[in-house]
Amino acid sequence: MEDSKIVELFLTRDETAINESKAKYGRLLHSIAYGILANHEDCEECVSDTFYKAWTNIPPERPEYLSAYLGRIVRNLSINLWKANHAQKRFHPADVFLDEIGDILPVGNSVEEEIDARELARHISDWLRALEKEERILFLRRYWYGQSLKELAHAQNTTANKLAGRMYRLRQNLKDSLEQKGISL
Repeated sequence: MEDSKIVELFLTRDETAINESKAKYGRLLHSIAYGILANHEDCEECVSDTFYKAWTNIPPERPEYLSAYLGRIVRNLSINLWKANHAQKRFHPADVFLDEIGDILPVGNSVEEEIDARELARHISDWLRALEKEERILFLRRYWYGQSLKELAHAQNTTANKLAGRMYRLRQNLKDSLEQKGISL
């Protein structure tokens, strides 16, 4: 079923919307959550909570891209659950990529900070569109899907060390781009 039809089901409060969303995006959402949490039970909890949040937020929201909308929800829920589970700072593979990108991206909770976050998201989207396709995919696989350097290096037929250098340059490029736009970090 097309995303627009699924969104219409949400808007009309038809519970079929949840089943159709699960059928179409359940595996993708689980994959995103697993990249952060590395625990199937926690992933299932986040995926279920994602569908609940979609149910309560549509309407009034009307997402244009349902996969991105659901992906953002599950990613945020997964990060929040990961933080709650690791409040005492035990090492986890997600520590690495969250720390890498966390040095660049500010986090806040006020209305002003939420507006700043939306502006930041717009600038990051523009920056991603300006990248070559291979670089964009690599960046998203690392920092959106949470894939390890080892997995990415294997897929790229290179070493993790070479890829780490490449990822560092991408982060620096993003940081420079944001600073040029006047976004303080």
